[in-house]
Amino acid sequence: MQAVKNLPPIALKIVFIYFVEVNFFVNFVGVTINPMANRTVKFYRHHFNKFFAAQTPHVKKKIAQILVWVQEVERLPNSILRNIENVKGLYEIRIESGGNIFRIFCCFDEGNLVVLFHAFQKKTQKTPKKEIDKAQKLMNEYFKEKENGKE
Repeated sequence: MQAVKNLPPIALKIVFIYFVEVNFFVNFVGVTINPMANRTVKFYRHHFNKFFAAQTPHVKKKIAQILVWVQEVERLPNSILRNIENVKGLYEIRIESGGNIFRIFCCFDEGNLVVLFHAFQKKTQKTPKKEIDKAQKLMNEYFKEKENGKE
């Protein structure tokens, strides 16, 4: 990421970021990434990556734009980032694109690190409990691994 910070803003229009931890290429086409971002976006394991890879280019671009906002904007509105009720520390990033609704589960770590767990396309009014349970399990695993020095 250090190399990205040294590029002029015009060169940041097309950015390829390789996350070694999850062996995943994210293609942020047409999105400017702020080199002075407030938060770092981190992907835990492969769950989000599988979801992202299966999306259309339009949805990928929308997700990338929202992730840039998560990095750059100090206080996001509830329409974009909302805490999950009854699950301390778990949040969902809310994305709408072409009539489809997507949710990406995440949490904050050390005040400024957003850890993305998994995502899904929402097809019901309420977020399914099984999706929340999966995200909570992944969040607990993440912090346990971090505590044990595996993260």
